[in-house]
Amino acid sequence: MKFYKQIIFILIVFFKTETLLSESNLFNVNNIKLEKNVKTSNNLLVNQAIKDGFNQLISRILLKQDVDKFSDLKLTSIKQLVTYYQVSNSSDETNNKDFLNFNITFDKDKMHDLFYKRGVSYSEISDKEIYILPILIKNNKIFIFNNNYFYRNWNEIYKDELIEFILPLENIEVIQSINENKNNLINLNIDELFKEYSNKNLALIFIEDNKNDRKSVYIKTKIQEKNISKNLNLKKQNLESNEFYKLIITEIKKEIINLVKSENLIDIRTPSFLNARLDLNKKSNLVELNTRINKIELIENVYVQELNKDYMNLRIKYLGKLEKLINLLKNRNIDLSLINDQWIIKTL
Repeated sequence: MKFYKQIIFILIVFFKTETLLSESNLFNVNNIKLEKNVKTSNNLLVNQAIKDGFNQLISRILLKQDVDKFSDLKLTSIKQLVTYYQVSNSSDETNNKDFLNFNITFDKDKMHDLFYKRGVSYSEISDKEIYILPILIKNNKIFIFNNNYFYRNWNEIYKDELIEFILPLENIEVIQSINENKNNLINLNIDELFKEYSNKNLALIFIEDNKNDRKSVYIKTKIQEKNISKNLNLKKQNLESNEFYKLIITEIKKEIINLVKSENLIDIRTPSFLNARLDLNKKSNLVELNTRINKIELIENVYVQELNKDYMNLRIKYLGKLEKLINLLKNRNIDLSLINDQWIIKTL
């Protein structure tokens, strides 16, 4: 009898998995601020907020080359993707203006269906930090920390919440390493240069400031343990030098963000499955595992394949790469280890 009660308890827990809401905010767009006036109805403002929210969402989670694939989507279709929205009032007493602030939540399953139909992958970035060092090369001189506009102003220009750019503090070892390799900068070992930030996303940027109206940029990165390089050539056009430097930072940041997205893509057309065993030492183990799993957006479902009084075999349906799933589980204090050709899952 005790065993049957345990079975019923287990089935109830996992049947609820599909209905519990994830705490992930990937498909939330907050703080859309629109001015309210007598000429604009609330209905028009809601429509505008939903449209702006959708554009912000796809710009945030799609590669830049995929964003335009949704330019033909009508407002009526976009509204069907919305789960709910919240509205609050705010005012600017200085300018005597009233505003409405919107928080909009788009339905994950409907967004998945939209991406599936249009053959588009989206990005979910779990590690938002990237350690970056922009280096200026001007008049055959190398500027690393001092007299380097790009190092000094990097985080003041084109602020984006998607990625946190972290600049290393001035370091004599870094200066020595770069100077020792000044004739072969492109082949600098990025891991050695950032050795105190091992297993982190890294970027080394070389901005060559020639006297002509074009600037050459070489981007050397290590993202998700993968080495990726990129060249940019930017034209000054009619910009002043200071404005052109701001443009260079903006374009480099956009390129790096796109590179990070490309290494965190989720293709909903090709879900993966993982079989794992959960040892049943404590009931709280099972309940806690279920609670934590429901907070991971990449896990679509968990199926019970086999169970007895000692353990249960689970089949986990997830999106994205296995390495990323393991890291996300680890962030939720869930250990997934391969032991004797068997995946073992447990709460920590």
